[in-house]
Amino acid sequence: MVNGYRLTPRHTHLRDTVRAFAETEIAPHVTQLEASRAVAHDLSRHIARQGWLGVTIDPTYGGLGLGHLAKTIIIEELSRVSAAMGAMIQASHLGTAKIIHFGSDHQKQTWLPAIAAGTCLPTIAVTEPGSGSHVLGMTTTAVRDGDDYLITGTKTFVGNSHIGDLHGVVARTGPGSRGLSAFLIEADRPGVHLTPHQPAMGLHGFSFGEIVFDNCRVPAANRLGADGDGLDVAYSSSILYGRPNLAAVALGLHQAILDTTIAYTTSQHRYGDSLAHLPVVTQRLGTIQSRLMTARLAVYHAAHLLDTGQPCDAELINAKLINAEYAIDSARTAMEIHAAHGLHPQRSPLERYLRDALHIFAPAGTSDIQLLRLAEHALGTTTRPWSARFKTPAPRRAAMSVGR
Repeated sequence: MVNGYRLTPRHTHLRDTVRAFAETEIAPHVTQLEASRAVAHDLSRHIARQGWLGVTIDPTYGGLGLGHLAKTIIIEELSRVSAAMGAMIQASHLGTAKIIHFGSDHQKQTWLPAIAAGTCLPTIAVTEPGSGSHVLGMTTTAVRDGDDYLITGTKTFVGNSHIGDLHGVVARTGPGSRGLSAFLIEADRPGVHLTPHQPAMGLHGFSFGEIVFDNCRVPAANRLGADGDGLDVAYSSSILYGRPNLAAVALGLHQAILDTTIAYTTSQHRYGDSLAHLPVVTQRLGTIQSRLMTARLAVYHAAHLLDTGQPCDAELINAKLINAEYAIDSARTAMEIHAAHGLHPQRSPLERYLRDALHIFAPAGTSDIQLLRLAEHALGTTTRPWSARFKTPAPRRAAMSVGR
C-alpha cells in the first residue's frame, strides 16, 4: 500500500529492484555528470540493458508486459536518484509507444525485441525550432520518390537525441491536419545529422538536442501507420505516454526533495531542538508531504486507468499538471527551509532538484496547456479521447525477472 494505493507484489518487487539498482549503479555517477554536463552514453546503455524499456511491450516481442503503472514506478525510482536518467528512460518509452500503436507487424518484429533487450534506444522527433508545440506548423517535409521518401527539415528538443538509435519523425507529406505522416529513421542513415550537444540548466547527462535531416532517403516501408497518421502519432504518444512519463519523473524528484529535507531538518538543531520541530518548519514539511501524496495518487490512478483500458485523458493531463507544479513548489519550499545551505551543490543536492524540476514544466505542454485541455473536458468540447481510441490491452505478464 502506497499513499492508499494498493500495489501488487510484482509492483513492490519491481520497485525494490529498480531502487537498489539506482542507488548502487546510478548514484555514484551523479557528481561526475553534474561536473561534466556531458551525455551519459554508457550509463544510459547500462540502464537500457536491464530490460525496463520493455515494461509495456508484449511478451511476444520479448517485453515484460507489466503495463503503465509498472512503467511509472520504474521512472519514479530512477528519477529519485537521477532525474536525468529518469528522463532518459521516459523519452525512450515515448519512442516505443509509436511502434506499439502504429507499427506494422514487420516493424514490431524488427524493433520491439531490440528495444525490450535494451540494444535499441528509440526517440520521437516532432518539435521544430520555428513552430514549437504547434505541431501543425511544422515545416519538415517528406517527399515521395519512388519507393522512398526524402526527409528534409530540423527537429529540436528531441529526447535522447545523442544516444538514440531509431528516430520516430513526423513530417509534412501534404496540406492540413491529415498532411502529416510519421517515419522510423535509423540514426546512422545518410542525411541524418546531429548538432553538438548543448548542456542546459538541468538534467545533466540527458540529451534533448537538435537533429537535421538533409534529403534523408527513407524506404516507404519505414512509414509508421498510414499516410496522414502523423498527427495521431504525435498527439497519442504525447498524451498516453509523454504526460504520465513526465509526471513520474517529477514524482521521483519530489520524493528526493522530501527525503533530503527531512534528513537536513532532523540533523540540524536550533534553539535546543531539531530544526524539524520548529513549528514553521514542521508546517512546511507537512505541506511538502501533502503535495507529494496528492501528486503520487494522481499519476498512479491515471496509469491504473490506462492499464485497465478506461478513458482517462483528463486524468493523464491532470497528473502531469499536478506533478510538474507540485515538484517545483516543493523544491522552492525546501529551499526556504535550507536557506543558504541549499545553494551549494557540495553541501546539498537540492539546487540540482530545483533545476531539474523546472525542466519538466514545458515538455508535453506547459501548465497553461494542461489547464486549457482540462477546461475542454469540463465543457464537454474534447474531440479526441485518445485513451479510448488506443485502449491498452490487459497486461500479459512475461514469466521473467523484472531486471536483467
